[in-house]
Amino acid sequence: RTMARVLVTGGTGLVGKGIEWQVEQKNPMTVGATFIFLSSKDADLRDLAQTRACFEKHKPTHVIHLAARVGGLFKNMRSKVEMMVENININQNVLACAHEQGVKRCVSMTSTCVFPDKIEYPIGEDSIHDGPPHPSNEGYAYAKRMVEVLSRAYNEQHGHSYLTVIPTNVFGPHDNYSIEDGHVAPGLMHKCKLAKEKGENLTVWGSGKPLRQFIFSRDLADCVIWSTLVYEGKDSLMLSPDEDDEISIATLATTVASSMDFPLDKLVFDTSKADGQYKKTVSNKRLRSYRPDFKFTPFSEAMKISTDWFTANYSTCRK
Repeated sequence: RTMARVLVTGGTGLVGKGIEWQVEQKNPMTVGATFIFLSSKDADLRDLAQTRACFEKHKPTHVIHLAARVGGLFKNMRSKVEMMVENININQNVLACAHEQGVKRCVSMTSTCVFPDKIEYPIGEDSIHDGPPHPSNEGYAYAKRMVEVLSRAYNEQHGHSYLTVIPTNVFGPHDNYSIEDGHVAPGLMHKCKLAKEKGENLTVWGSGKPLRQFIFSRDLADCVIWSTLVYEGKDSLMLSPDEDDEISIATLATTVASSMDFPLDKLVFDTSKADGQYKKTVSNKRLRSYRPDFKFTPFSEAMKISTDWFTANYSTCRK
């Protein structure tokens, strides 16, 4: 571990910034390792030549692969071709260059939304290929499924130790707060701020009934660092709080509103907007078998940290 050179793709995004925070806080797992955080300015990972030049420059021993073309429900429905093609290219290029550089450990991040739409709950890691994904995001989902297949292929053919980790809904500082293309938690923060300034209602898209498990980006970062530098298995890992920490979108909205001192009587739900999947409960049993004592930050505390960061950095954050 002490000699590890860890290249983090997508290093300036939500999860990359969480990892950077853990490194700055001197998380014991990171001490002695060198972390290199890449942004899209350093290399366009859709381009093999640029990706290769980047790997040759930094000569990593470990890779945390976070970079992806991402978006919320509505962007996924609008841009299936780009979501599929660009993510396939990014993943192929990163794994190919990791292999060329002799990287033995590459941890790629996928998402719970890549799992089959019709599935038994709670979802375990090994059911990823048991049926088609939800039609709304199939372009992204199939691209992300392929990085799991490709990682196993590199392990079988070349004796590597590549794996995928699968977080639930991530939130935290440095998110993308776009109302159109962002995810539900940061989108709500942005809408809440605007509604508060204008003295208007905060309108939440959908019924508020769907259930989600949320993971704070700094907790996720700790789990990803552990997956890369401590965990030696090759099995995919679901990175999620426990099943009983699942909350409704309505609870999310009230927690965001409370954290931002927004009056709860001005919270309304627009049921004409799509809800997406009702639930995607996942099991973190495999993670817990290795880390039974890991403590996730309480949701309300993590949300307060996140909304405070958003408010303080509103002028410069992604939105």
